[in-house]
Amino acid sequence: MGTIMANAAIAAPEMDNSAYVLMDYNTGEIIAQKNANQPLPPASLTKMMTSYIIEQRLASGDLKEDEQVLMSENAWCRGSSSQSCMYVPVNKTASVIDMLRGIIIQSGNDASIAMAEHIAGSESAFATLMNEQAQKLGMKHTHFVNATGMPDEGHEASALDLAKLARAIIKNSGDYYNIYAEKEFTYNGITQGNRNALLATDPTVDGLKTGHTDAAGYCLVASSNRDDMRLISVIMGTKSQQARADQSRELLNWGYGHFTTVTKAPAGQFVSKLPVWFGKANEIELITGDNLQVLTTKTDKNKITTVIDVPESLEAPIKKGQKIGKMMAVIDGKTVASVPIIATIDVEQSGLMSRMWQHVVRWAQNIF
Repeated sequence: MGTIMANAAIAAPEMDNSAYVLMDYNTGEIIAQKNANQPLPPASLTKMMTSYIIEQRLASGDLKEDEQVLMSENAWCRGSSSQSCMYVPVNKTASVIDMLRGIIIQSGNDASIAMAEHIAGSESAFATLMNEQAQKLGMKHTHFVNATGMPDEGHEASALDLAKLARAIIKNSGDYYNIYAEKEFTYNGITQGNRNALLATDPTVDGLKTGHTDAAGYCLVASSNRDDMRLISVIMGTKSQQARADQSRELLNWGYGHFTTVTKAPAGQFVSKLPVWFGKANEIELITGDNLQVLTTKTDKNKITTVIDVPESLEAPIKKGQKIGKMMAVIDGKTVASVPIIATIDVEQSGLMSRMWQHVVRWAQNIF
């Protein structure tokens, strides 16, 4: 994951905030950034990690959607209006799926703490799980102390790390990602709207999360999907709800205006056949192991060529999925992206006599 070498003429937007990042979802490339690695108070953007852990446990079967979760006195909001709450009554239960909606849509601190206690026994133990997950995702400038994002010493995250987390949610949370686009949620007779204003104004936006504390300012992580290109924007430390929405909109529109994602080869595309020595098959088909996608400026999109690097022949044994070479995307002589070229089948070694005969044939070919 790197920063794209954009044309010098394309100046990144100047914005009145603490930090921002614009990431291309498909490639993970950073298109524009300001203070991307600066650890900052993340406020309720923290809850993306809380919800991500819940989503992964639902996907693995460790949690069930209808499993009941207790609202302990510790997690309970006590009817507070000074913080975001789902308003589950104390010592009552709600299902995991309702709690998840309470976290994502209503930004419920009570739901976040109740789920943390349900999964790990305590909020501090859950924070350990959050930090372990952050490490796995390569979030190098982030440290979680709680599940909510309430101000806490040492609780911080960078804009780049939050973009990585958003990318993981979109990629790995399956149908649960659809919850991030839901505009409202009613629980206990109380209907609350999603605070992500972009959901109401831009049909291409389908997530993710808002945050606000005095220390963090107004923050928003948003994702938009237009014409097979998905962008993730992270805005931290603006002065108002309006500013975080306007800046997110500006950043996304700027990205779509200047850049495009080009798929030069889809995963599984036939590349070539290669002869195989000393195997039970004489040749093998090779395919691309992943999508060869290039993030590029719109002015350069027609300059992309592909180059294939594979050996002239192979020797058995060969495993299905084994990397044989690579396909590269090239712009102006520079490799800008690459994917592995892989074998489509297993090829076992042939018998001893067959291999000996092929050695003779190979030797003879080399002489003549």
